[in-house]
Formats: sequence, structure tokens, C-alpha cells
Amino acid sequence: MFNIDMNSDLGESYGQYVIGNDAEVLKYVTSVNVACGFHAGDPHVMEKTVEKAFENNVAVGAHPGFPDLRGFGRRPMTISPEEARVYVIYQISALNGFIKAAGGKLQHVKPHGAFYNMAAIDYKIARAIAEAVYDVDSDLILMGLADGELVKAGKEVGLKTASEVFADRTYTSEGILVSRKEEGAVIHDKHQAASQILNIIQNGKVKAIDGTEVEIEADSICVHGDNYEAVELVKHLRTTLLDADVTIRSLTRKK
Repeated sequence: MFNIDMNSDLGESYGQYVIGNDAEVLKYVTSVNVACGFHAGDPHVMEKTVEKAFENNVAVGAHPGFPDLRGFGRRPMTISPEEARVYVIYQISALNGFIKAAGGKLQHVKPHGAFYNMAAIDYKIARAIAEAVYDVDSDLILMGLADGELVKAGKEVGLKTASEVFADRTYTSEGILVSRKEEGAVIHDKHQAASQILNIIQNGKVKAIDGTEVEIEADSICVHGDNYEAVELVKHLRTTLLDADVTIRSLTRKK
């Protein structure tokens, strides 16, 4: 019997701009990562996303990103560890206000986009993020790329951690995500996504884009909310996992 969390990045609409189909995705996932206003989202969207998540019995995490609305937080930025620290504290605190107002509890923190990718390979940035999360609330779970520097740093500072894998992204032979600039980086086919995840859960391996197999561990599966096939992906993935006798539950309910 395998246990796994399914998460999605939501709350990424802003003002009059609508991104994703959050209401539908929430029916199939067990955790969500809510944008905190830097790369996407706004106070109104943050509040409504938190409320809708709790209505669907879905755990909520903060999704701090770079201060880059125009680039959706996916453009690299040169920042110091101190900047990384204050970005995380600021954004967690903003979202946590809405969570407390809704009578809930923040489950985890997962950086977004280029911030996430940087933390996966840059230990100093990863350590700054981990320390920021610990200082805000040492009971929070820190989610990062499986086998990446952020998970390592989180464990070192004393946080619970969650190793994340992706249903809708491909991997390099080094076990990191293929750049979105490269062809084939994003998976839109639901069958391909489900097959990749089953291989990870059942065999502890993922097939890299060059055909090699890379060992990998998984506590949570991500499907990006802005993927135009997000709803079909999470629906098919959930059905496939349940058929394979995999239990789907949030990180705080896995044990």
C-alpha cells in the first residue's frame, strides 16, 4: 500500500486576469499551494482560494515566489540569501492571515517557479528559505524538489520536509526539471503523466528526457494549476492511483 499527497499551485489569478480552473482542480487534490501576491494572486484571490480549499477539505500551503508579476515568477533573478529570507517571511505571513481568519491552519510552504528551481540547486538560498520557514513556524512542512538542496536544508534546520515530484513536467538525467524553454518540458497528455507517476511511486524511478532512469522518492505529486489540461490531468491521475491501490491523502494525514 502506497500513500501519496496530490498538490496543485492555485490562486494565481490577479485582478481581472483569470488563470486556471481552481474550483474544479480542488475537487481532486489533497493539498494546494496558494500564490501569495508576489508572482501571482492578490488579497481577494488569496482569501477566496483559502476559503474554497477548506470547503473542499483540502490542506493549504504558502507558495512564495519572486516579486515578478509580469514574468509570473518564472524568470531567474539574482538575489541574496537575506532577500530570499525576507521574501519568504513576508509572503507566508500574508497568506497565514487569511488562513487564520478562515479558522484553518497552514500546512506547508513550497516556493514557486524560478525561486523553487534556484532553491533546488543553491544551498545558500535553500538554507535561507528553510530558516525563514522555521522562524515563522517550526511545525510547517517544507516542500521541495525530491533530492534537491531545499529538502536537505529543511531537514538540517529541523523542519519536516516533503519531497515533491511532478506529473506534468519532464526530468533531466540529473533529476532536476527540464527547463520550460526546452521542447518537451511540459507534459499535457494525461496517460503519459499517470505513467510517469506510477513508475515513481511503484519503482522509485523516473525516466529522464534522454531515456535514462533516475532514482527518486516522492511524498507529494504536483500538477500545475496553469496547465491548460490541469483538470483532466488531476482527474485521470487520481483515478489511476486509486486503481493501483494508492491512498491519496494530504501530508498531515499521511501517517
